[in-house]
Amino acid sequence: MLNVSPAGAAVAGQRPRGHLRAVGTEPSQHGIEVQLTVNGTPHQLELDTRTTLLDLLREHLHLTGTKKGCDHGQCGACTILLDGRRVLSCLSLAASHDGADITTIEGLSREEQLHPMQRAFIDHDGFQCGYCTPGQICSAIGMLQEWKAGWPSMVTMEGTEHHPHLDIADLRERMAGNLCRCSAYPNIRDAILDVARHSA
Repeated sequence: MLNVSPAGAAVAGQRPRGHLRAVGTEPSQHGIEVQLTVNGTPHQLELDTRTTLLDLLREHLHLTGTKKGCDHGQCGACTILLDGRRVLSCLSLAASHDGADITTIEGLSREEQLHPMQRAFIDHDGFQCGYCTPGQICSAIGMLQEWKAGWPSMVTMEGTEHHPHLDIADLRERMAGNLCRCSAYPNIRDAILDVARHSA
């Protein structure tokens, strides 16, 4: 089931990434050992090979900030940062990411200081019910990193003139995978653009 070891840090440093060891003592024949760093804390876990990152975070590590929305990769509520890149945790098997560094909404703040994106969402009232907000924030952080690195979007690939600042059409395209049932999009947009302007 679950074996979270504080000593996992030393073990994690000794074992090469990508090495998985089947757990023979598991009642299920699908048991496997996975080592992950989540929000800066190393964890060594024995999991069913079919466990998604979303279920690992919520059910095993009790980090419930990452939300289970559609569980089909269509709403973006489960978005996390995996080795710095945004991914849908409901579609990602934990066993495929042995040794990975994961950041969830709980791990964005530092020494009780909110991440600039979290602060911007509050300042611009970028949420209503708040269910999609963790995924929106994690996706926005990953999206800005992609934009700064020059990754294209459908908007930029269509020959739109490059802007020194993230424009609204490009932002909408890049964040299209994150849905908000409350339709708080104008405020979400303003929050992301505010962070983009101050970090350019």
